[in-house]
Amino acid sequence: MQKATIHFELIMLLVLVVLFSACHKSHIAAGVPAASGTAAPAPPPPLPPTCSLTAEPATIEMGKSVTLTWSSNNATALDLEPGLGKQQVEGSTTATPQESTTYTVSVTGPSGSGTCTARVTVTPPVGQTPSVSESNLPAGGAGSTSPLEDIFFDYNQATLRPDAQQALTQDSAYLKAHPDAKVRIEGYCDQRGSEEYNLGLGDRRATAAKNYLVNLGASADRIATISYGKDKPFCTETTDDCYQKNRRDHLVLLPAGE
Repeated sequence: MQKATIHFELIMLLVLVVLFSACHKSHIAAGVPAASGTAAPAPPPPLPPTCSLTAEPATIEMGKSVTLTWSSNNATALDLEPGLGKQQVEGSTTATPQESTTYTVSVTGPSGSGTCTARVTVTPPVGQTPSVSESNLPAGGAGSTSPLEDIFFDYNQATLRPDAQQALTQDSAYLKAHPDAKVRIEGYCDQRGSEEYNLGLGDRRATAAKNYLVNLGASADRIATISYGKDKPFCTETTDDCYQKNRRDHLVLLPAGE
């Protein structure tokens, strides 16, 4: 009986030791705060809006239409000019420009604004003869009675030379004295280079002259531009003098009401 009592006491003692040990570990675990996780990084700032704009085809005959297609990223508002106004941030539309035109998409978003452009070159209809006549030749030409002077360019350039600026200043004076007059500026190139490249170069030459006249006070809606590239040359010889005659802007007074 005494041995049984001793055994029982030993068992109870072991149980108490086990229980005390478990409670002690639990107390320690409860007293140690859990390791905090790494703080989440701050979100990156919003990206600035971007856009893309394409014109198909990029070169059209006068009276034909072009399809403008655009897309954007990070934009909340989009404007398409000239003349097309507010648009969805992604889409397409058609336009029928009457002269060579640079279309511009302007986008805005939470992080700023941006722009993108597409150039459409307008050419005369196939078979149309430009308004070139003896009366429209530059002042000083044989039999010329034109009140407007043509201007000329260096090879592969659309920058206005001093002599071109002087001629345009005289043209500007005529337009100021005749507020109802309207003019078409026709850009020409010599025969060297591809058709597509020269259409673009002729367009830049005509646009440079228009911008100069506008800066001198002429209203932009009185001045149309068109590029003939290397078509309809004034001179067909393969000489430097002939090339120079073809690198020009030809200024044509338009009939009243046109």
